[in-house]
Amino acid sequence: MSAERVLRPAAVADLPVLAEVHLAARRAAGAAFPPGVHSDDEVRAWVGDWDLTTYDVWLAQSADRVVGYARCSTTWLDDLYLRPEAQGRGNGSALLDRVKEERPDGFGLWVFETNVPARDFYRRRGFVELERTDGSANEEQAPDIKLVWPGREPLAYFRSLIDDVDLVLGDVLARRTALTRAVQDVKPSTHRDAVREAEIARRVAAIAPELGQERVARIVEVIITESLDAARHRP
Repeated sequence: MSAERVLRPAAVADLPVLAEVHLAARRAAGAAFPPGVHSDDEVRAWVGDWDLTTYDVWLAQSADRVVGYARCSTTWLDDLYLRPEAQGRGNGSALLDRVKEERPDGFGLWVFETNVPARDFYRRRGFVELERTDGSANEEQAPDIKLVWPGREPLAYFRSLIDDVDLVLGDVLARRTALTRAVQDVKPSTHRDAVREAEIARRVAAIAPELGQERVARIVEVIITESLDAARHRP
């Protein structure tokens, strides 16, 4: 099949076929995917409404039959699906290589934690697993993992991600400091609440399990101490 493979951009007329590829791939994945939350007809309608000026959609075709597709935005690979019989034949790699060619500065994607075959597929092709979520932000409510391909300049790519996170961290610290200052005026006592601070550390550690509660407790201690100091020395 690989010798006959053709990769080409998708056209609007291809969208109904891509919907069937999507549905077939999800069904064949079994327990690797959580149960879907949309009917087949809803999926067909969703794919049929894709704006091909917003996404780049590439399809893999063999013997005039579409066997898979990849859909991506500027910085994300949103979909890569293959018909079950087209898997393990190089089609997924060919589609992914095309996306890499089009996105040489790197991109990311989300994979369900249970989708071990997909995670292995991407790791073998240079992707790095980053943060994990509890799934509360996705429709299926299933834990997922962010993976990234760092592109031709990995150091620059990862540093750009760090810069983005640092901006968020700065915003969070500013908000935490402001709230710490505000609460001092309504607290019945100026004494710190060790039980509450331990609970804060526990809750934050649940979001950042790789740090562990002991490390998080030290970070929380510094944040609260410095926020209180800033509150005492406010203009």
